[in-house]
Amino acid sequence: MQVILIKDLDNLGSTNELVNVKPGYARNYLIPNKIAVEANNTNKSAMEARAKAKQKKEDVLMNEIAQVSAKLNESPVKVIAKSGTSGKIFGAVTSIQIARAIREQKGYEIDRKRITIIDEVKELGVFKANLDFGKEPIEMQFEVIAE
Repeated sequence: MQVILIKDLDNLGSTNELVNVKPGYARNYLIPNKIAVEANNTNKSAMEARAKAKQKKEDVLMNEIAQVSAKLNESPVKVIAKSGTSGKIFGAVTSIQIARAIREQKGYEIDRKRITIIDEVKELGVFKANLDFGKEPIEMQFEVIAE
């Protein structure tokens, strides 16, 4: 019997996937517990419509991510830090400071948890960080300048 999964289920499949199961398993467990629905023509067309809508939404999101990436890579984001005379900074630059600098200079609100600093920043200069938006991380540059 073919069913369309409504929820992810280990060892069976993921949401909106068409799977073959035994009729008793479908009628006695999957359908009553609202884990799956019977794969009739109406449900199949609804599944296809959901898949198209999801793909369209993902395409729009990827387009927005590309625009943000282009804007961030135009010029490095400047992060201000207190430093000594030798160029070493007091403390280290954190993802919170980078997120704040992006918000102030570029106008994008990026969660600090999505920012990963590649190298430890303990001195003035230009460094790289990764922004994780899902599929692949976006690399950006930031410059640490003295206060």
